[in-house]
Amino acid sequence: MIKPLKKAVLPVAGLGTRFLPATKAMPKEMLPVVDKPLIQYAIDEARAAGIEEFCLVTGRGKDSLIDYFDIAYELQATLKERGKISALEALAPSSMEPGSFVAVRQQEPLGLGHAIWCARSFIGDDPFAILLPDDIVKSEKSCVAQLVEAYNRTGGNVVAVSEVPREQTNRYGILDVGADDGKLVEVKGLVEKPNPEDAPSNLSIIGRYVLTADVMKHLSKLERGAGNEVQLTDAMAKTIGDVPFHGLRYEGTRYDCGDKAGFLEAQIAFSIERPDLGDAVKEFLKKYTA
Repeated sequence: MIKPLKKAVLPVAGLGTRFLPATKAMPKEMLPVVDKPLIQYAIDEARAAGIEEFCLVTGRGKDSLIDYFDIAYELQATLKERGKISALEALAPSSMEPGSFVAVRQQEPLGLGHAIWCARSFIGDDPFAILLPDDIVKSEKSCVAQLVEAYNRTGGNVVAVSEVPREQTNRYGILDVGADDGKLVEVKGLVEKPNPEDAPSNLSIIGRYVLTADVMKHLSKLERGAGNEVQLTDAMAKTIGDVPFHGLRYEGTRYDCGDKAGFLEAQIAFSIERPDLGDAVKEFLKKYTA
């Protein structure tokens, strides 16, 4: 029997050094794309997939991420008093149901696998999604919802994948591919950041995963891999053969907001479709691209 997926883990302990000095005093995940922070895009995507429980894996200096999802009584009272109904409505998605939101600390930067291991009490024996807020996926159907649909058919682990240029395989976790129907790919193996000449394919994992709790027994060994870190990719690879494992070619456009160019592209892509901003954005783009 396939357990329903209701939990999501969001690793947000990174220092965000690519965006210094902006991230000196503000978590990278609070950087806004138009008028909504990266962390909110991830939470909204998970909610659209039916996920109800959330765990942030944070680090020092990240308390504002927790505060963001708290109720701002004074702000709400002021907005209500002034009749700013649209502003009140804009705040609504940043509220969490009581008891649905927890945070744990990753006290040392020992890699993504270690961050997920830090959430072990929250995960328990349940399947869970992982969303890396650096990645925003613009799609008609939530990327995580697409993964959940595949998980409900296949069980086991399902990861979102996309093709990358062969020369960039050393930046990603890469799939060793078995059966492939053009959308769903059987995963025979995983390699973390292989050199292009050693990569088994050019299908890379993006920051969206649906995993069973089987991966936790491998993470609990805290074995170091690439970069002397506890790699989630290595632990997932060890579940192959024990549980079904598939990669899903998701429908949508991914923006790598951990990269400055990707972050700026996301600003344009999301603002240009806004009724209140689109015309103005198109107009000033003409000025700078003429």
